[in-house]
Amino acid sequence: MTINAPFYPKFGSGQNATAAAASASITIGKGNKQIRIINTGTNPFQFRIGVGAQTATAADAHVSAGSVETFSINPESDTLAHISSAGTTFNIMTGEGF
Repeated sequence: MTINAPFYPKFGSGQNATAAAASASITIGKGNKQIRIINTGTNPFQFRIGVGAQTATAADAHVSAGSVETFSINPESDTLAHISSAGTTFNIMTGEGF
């Protein structure tokens, strides 16, 4: 059920990860409508979200250093791939909002 809120987190879904020069991925689980990404590091990174195996490239969605972004996603998506040429850390949390 979508609620009238900018972002309502799915508590317990948070994950910390480190993006590096080679694409890597984390499982986000199906059934989510949004994802909040916080770049806690000092370098930008790119990511791609989809169903099954994913490979991130420098041409994918960009998250600047120190920024907080919220994206609407396909509820069937279960994987987030990430890459950063200079390396960085980030946190993700799934949820929903309007």
